Amino acid sequence: MLAVAHAPDGLSRAEATRLVGLQRQALHDAVARFNATGLEGLRDRPKPGRPSTLSEPEQAVLFAIILRGSDLERDGGVEWTLPMLCRWIEGCFDKRLHPASRSRVVRGLDLSWQKTRPRPPEADEVAKTASAKGGCAVP
Repeated sequence: MLAVAHAPDGLSRAEATRLVGLQRQALHDAVARFNATGLEGLRDRPKPGRPSTLSEPEQAVLFAIILRGSDLERDGGVEWTLPMLCRWIEGCFDKRLHPASRSRVVRGLDLSWQKTRPRPPEADEVAKTASAKGGCAVP
């Protein structure tokens, strides 16, 4: 949009492309789309490729399940892992996914594959502070 906006300023196409970091052909295509459909023509169009394995409602359910967290008795682990999510999806939606595919879906939900540092359930904050080394006491 910025390159198209520079056109009325009297800049040449070479100068406009240099200012926004486009190739001349990309600017030419953008100007043609702008002239044909207006500002809507400059918006990103859907990318070609295979559609997602999970539908939008299924992705919403998965998002809620991931945020809820897993349970050792119910899900078989304390924290969600990609193989655990694949088993859960297969059991819930009857769709088989490879863990690498599951990783792409998780990133598509704006979630990170990284987990928080594990914390044992028996960790006691009072005992931890009592056993911590005090170091040198400075008066």
